[in-house]
This record gives sequence, structure tokens and C-alpha cells, in this order.
Amino acid sequence: MELHLAVLLFGFTAILGDLISVSALSLVWWRVLITSLSLMLLLKGLGFLQNFSREEKWRFAGIGILVALHWLTFYGAIKIGNASVALVGLATTAFMTALLEPLLLRTRFSRLELMLGIVIVPAMGLIVRDLEGDMLLGLAVALVSAFFATLFSILNKKWMGMHSPMQITFLELGSAWAFLSLLLPFYGRGQGDFFPQDADWLYLLALSLLCTTLAYVLALRSLRVLSAFASNLTINLEPVYGILLAMWILGEQRELSRYFYAGVAVLVVSVLGYGFLKGKHKQGD
Repeated sequence: MELHLAVLLFGFTAILGDLISVSALSLVWWRVLITSLSLMLLLKGLGFLQNFSREEKWRFAGIGILVALHWLTFYGAIKIGNASVALVGLATTAFMTALLEPLLLRTRFSRLELMLGIVIVPAMGLIVRDLEGDMLLGLAVALVSAFFATLFSILNKKWMGMHSPMQITFLELGSAWAFLSLLLPFYGRGQGDFFPQDADWLYLLALSLLCTTLAYVLALRSLRVLSAFASNLTINLEPVYGILLAMWILGEQRELSRYFYAGVAVLVVSVLGYGFLKGKHKQGD
């Protein structure tokens, strides 16, 4: 139950990103700042940093930059296209992981991963069939975002080690905030839309405290009682929740064709089916 609530909260991130009026850079900068401060309170200060070697700090800082680029392109995709288009791009993360993880971790490819790739090709063909202009560009940016998400998830898996996931998350998000702060002097659209206005603050607090910090804590708590297979299968539902919420709250089904949603259905079934079959395969070993 806690994990489903966490994934539902994760699904709201795209909705809130669409509702917040500031630019993608401003949105992500404020999100990582508020989330980092909340994590610092939960961790009761910065004393835990002495548990990390200098090499580990730089390593997780590098992953933090990937997180920043992922969120920057994800919210950029929402601003260019819409929330549904961005979430479809995010749904390809499982496929990208299936391709990149064997290359980066030097493991063998599997037949299931190749099958997933074969199924996703026609699904993406349906999705892009009637997309044009900003919607098509938004999907392209979302695919770049999924690539960054794949990289940081694989590297986290490789280097997580014995450290607390919450401590690692603070290091990564703090580094993401520092990286984005370095980009601010080159912020070319003027500073008028950098500071949130009126309802933006409420949405940002919800995005940072509920959809990031609280959702993260709930997801961690659920891992104590759920297998990795069950948790990963549930997390794959994030794009599904997000797209349904976008239809309900934002009415985005009026902007997209039936071919788009047919492709989404094929994509979602293939991703969930891949997770289910992979879990069954591992249980049979």
C-alpha cells in the first residue's frame, strides 16, 4: 500500500510540473533546494558526510548532475509538449536499462530484453504517428530525459554500497542544486519567471515535500516488506498513473489521438510484462 501511494505521488510530479508556471530550470532548482533541505532535517544535519570518502563524494556528485539533467529535460519536455508526452518518454526507461545495463555493468544480454525492444518499436510508431510540432519535440526531449534517468539508476545500483540511500540521495540532490546554480548566470530568458508566483509556491511545496521527500520515504519503507521484483513492477506503473492523472486533471486526451493511447497501451503492457517475466525467471533460478 505504501509503495502504491509513493508511485501515485511520483505520478503527480508531471501534473505539478505542467501547473507550475516558471521555466524548467527554475522549477528544478527550487525542487532540489527544498527537497535537499527537508532531507537534511530528516538526517539531522551533515555529520554523516564524514562516512563518505572523497572519491565517493565526487562519484555521487557526478550522479547528481545526471539527476539534474534528467529532471531538467523531463520538465522541459512537459513545457514543450505536455505531461502525457513526457511520461511516455519516461516509460522507455525500462527498455533503455535493458540495453545499457549489460554494457555498463558488463553482464550478458537476455532474450527478454531483446523481445522488449522488438515490441517497443511498433508501440513508439503508433505514439508518434500523429504527433507533430511541439508535441514531437517534447517526446524527443523526454527520450533524452529517460536516457539520463537510465544512466543514474544504473550507476546508483553499481555504487550504492553500504551507505544509507537517504544519505546518498541528499548528496546527489545537493550536487544537482549546485550544478543548476552554476547554470543560472547563463539563464537566457531573463529573471522574470525564475521566482515562483502565487499558487506556484503551493505546487512547488507539494512537488518537493509530498511527491519527492514523502514519496521517497514511503518507497524505502515498503522495501522492508516487499521483494525487489514486486517493488520494481509497481514503480513501472508511474507513467500509467501519471497519464491517467493528466487525462483526468488536465484533459490532455483532447490534445492527443487514439493512436497515441494505443501505442501507450502496448508500451505499458510490454514494460509490465517484461518485469513480470523477468521476476518469474529469477524466481525459477
